[in-house]
Formats: sequence, structure tokens, C-alpha cells
Amino acid sequence: MENKVFDVTALGELLVDMTQSGLSEQGNQLFEANPGGAPANVLAMLRKLGKRCAFLGKVGQDSFGDMLERTVREAGIDTRGLRRDAEIPTTLALVHTFPNGDRDFSFYRKPGADIRLRAEELDLERVRGCRIFHFGTLSLTDEPCLSATLEAVREAKEAGALLSFDPNLREPLWPSLDAAREQIAWGLGQCDILKISDNEIVFMTGEEDFDAGAAKLQALYPNIRLLNVTAGAEGSYAYYGGLRAFEPGCRRGGVIETTGAGDTFCACVLNYVLEHGLDDLTEYDLHEMLRFANTAAYIVTTRKGAIRSMPERDEVERLL
Repeated sequence: MENKVFDVTALGELLVDMTQSGLSEQGNQLFEANPGGAPANVLAMLRKLGKRCAFLGKVGQDSFGDMLERTVREAGIDTRGLRRDAEIPTTLALVHTFPNGDRDFSFYRKPGADIRLRAEELDLERVRGCRIFHFGTLSLTDEPCLSATLEAVREAKEAGALLSFDPNLREPLWPSLDAAREQIAWGLGQCDILKISDNEIVFMTGEEDFDAGAAKLQALYPNIRLLNVTAGAEGSYAYYGGLRAFEPGCRRGGVIETTGAGDTFCACVLNYVLEHGLDDLTEYDLHEMLRFANTAAYIVTTRKGAIRSMPERDEVERLL
């Protein structure tokens, strides 16, 4: 696995987060077009940490698609696996922010270009040539991207990559919650590394207690070697073998919005695995991993957007 061309290849949505940005002189709501999409956000943070990354996905043959491709390339991410759709426009997400910085999403995606990625369009060289393959569930909501994701996961696994999964549940994008639960369960059954949020672990296990929920997932899916639960400003948890670690969140104020925080956390976890391996981690390692990931995630919440808001390593270390 050490001789792979890329450290992490990610597949999924690349879209524009239209983030609330005050009012115009006429009193109309203004929106800022921020490049985003969870898998691309993860790669953007990994690039800040010096890792070699490739993205697989699809955007429209439109001005938003041009902006996204340019942004990802400028971030240092390999875009040779990015496809363009001449018929369907780039997917948009309207991000509605709340006073505490949390947010809600409305999607323009029926259809959107990201779900039009076909299995035959996959750049298998980038799938097979990575140490870690990362995916979520937005690429599992609709065909043909569903089949493309299944194929990519099979190829990555056969090539010996570690599999990283983030459920990233967005309820409005699913035909039903049962459909969402089914596809999340499939992803849980594939991955070595899991990043799951507080609401998602409750959704999948029915357990309000994170320790109980994690234990249930570990029993159902013994393939999960490193399980991380994010709980917003409260902090995060790591479960590895029989070890458990918790680190509180960074609370220094200045939170604007939380878009990209979970993706930043996920990227830092993957970076730790790339640098330390996934064998013989200690409780000290888990705490060290969570402290860095929590701090980086906090920094992103003090800025708008995600891809262009990721902190440098030394910025995180200074705050630590």
C-alpha cells in the first residue's frame, strides 16, 4: 500500500454551497457562492497537510462547474477523474445558517450533475492507485452514481486500499429514510475507518448514548477498525478495538457556520492514519488524533465555506 501514487482518492459530490451573506441595500437576502461538497472538502484539508489527493465526480458544463474545477485544481487536488455533464447543471446547496452557527440545507439536485457519474466514466487508475479510498452517501442516493460508487468501492478494496466512510446524512435527498438507512448500512459494512455524527449514530442504532451506539456498530460491523463519533461543539469520540477516547471541542468563540467542520475532522483522522498506520494505535494516539482534528474543525467554523477555508498545519498547531 505504501507505493500508491495517491494518499487519498475520494468520490462523490462537488457542488456550490450558496451561503447566507447578509442583506442587500434593498433588504434582499444575499448568498455567497462557496465551493464545497463533503468528499472534496476532505481532500482540501488533506492537501493542507501535504497529502497527495485525487477527486472523482461530476459537475455541469456551466460557469459553476468551471469555478469548482478551477478551485479544486488550485487546491492541489488531482482533477483528472472529474467529469463534465453537458445536459444537467452543477448541483447547488442553499445553506441556511442559525444563530449558533449550525445550518440546514436546501438542494437543487433533481437532477444535479453529481448524480450523473456513470461507472464507465470512473478513472480506475485513481481508484486503484490510492492508500485510502473515501466515500459518503450522497453518491448513493440515485443512479447512475450509485452503481459508480459500488464499482469504485469494489475496485479500491481489491487493490488493497483502506476504505473510509462518512454517512453524511441529508434527509431531503432520499426518497425515504428506509432507503437512507439501507445505503448507510451498506457503507458501514465496507469501511475500515468510520466518521459518523451524533445524529447519524442515533439514526442507525437508536442509541442516545454514544458508547452504546458505538458498541452496537462494532458488533454489527467488525470490519470497522477505527470508529469516530463527532458531537459538534461538545467534542468527539474514538473507538478502536477495546479502547475509547474523548476530547472536548475547542470553544474559543467566533463561530460563523459549521459547514465543512465534520469534513475537516474526517480529513485529520485520515491524515493521522496515513502518518501512523491503523495497527497498534494506543489510547494516547487516539487522544492526540482527536485534539488535532477538533481544533482544525473549530477553525473552519470561524470562516464561511469549506474548500477555501481549510487551515494550514501550523495554524492548527499554534492554536493547540
